[in-house]
Order: sequence, then C-alpha cells, then structure tokens
Amino acid sequence: MDEFNNMITLTDANGNDKQFEFLDLIAYDNEEYVVLLEDDPDANEVVILKLEDGDTPDTESYISVDDDQILQSVFEIFKENNADIFDFEG
Repeated sequence: MDEFNNMITLTDANGNDKQFEFLDLIAYDNEEYVVLLEDDPDANEVVILKLEDGDTPDTESYISVDDDQILQSVFEIFKENNADIFDFEG
C-alpha cells in the first residue's frame, strides 16, 4: 500500500490490477477487515475484504467475505467510525 495517498492495487484472479482507496481497517470478531473504495468516479459502494497474512512477512492477502452478517457488522462499525467524514444514505 502506498503510505502517502492511501491507494492500494489489488490483482484479481485473472491477473487484472484495480486501484482502490484504503478507507479503514476494522477489527471484528478477532479478525481484521479492510474497507476499500474502487478508484472509479462512478463507484458508490465500498468493498470489504478480510485481511490475512501473505506468503512473506512483508505481504498481506485480502479474502472476499461471503457472510452477509459479517459484512453488515463490519460496515456498521465503519459507519460509526467515519460518520463525520462520509455522508451515509439511509
């Protein structure tokens, strides 16, 4: 992750790189989750991924989360932590 502008590049299963803005790191149920926003002017939804140690000490892996309850809980924590920064609808 670039420490100066909060941008992170993720590579998907097909080898395609996408840029995301790192918004927050959330601890939930003894796990850590990153909250990201795709670097796209039309992006209006965050991406929540589970943080795991990578293959080497200097790397991290991000795993998709399929559990709707975990996603909702992490998003609620994110909203509470960032209510003064973002305008959340509904």
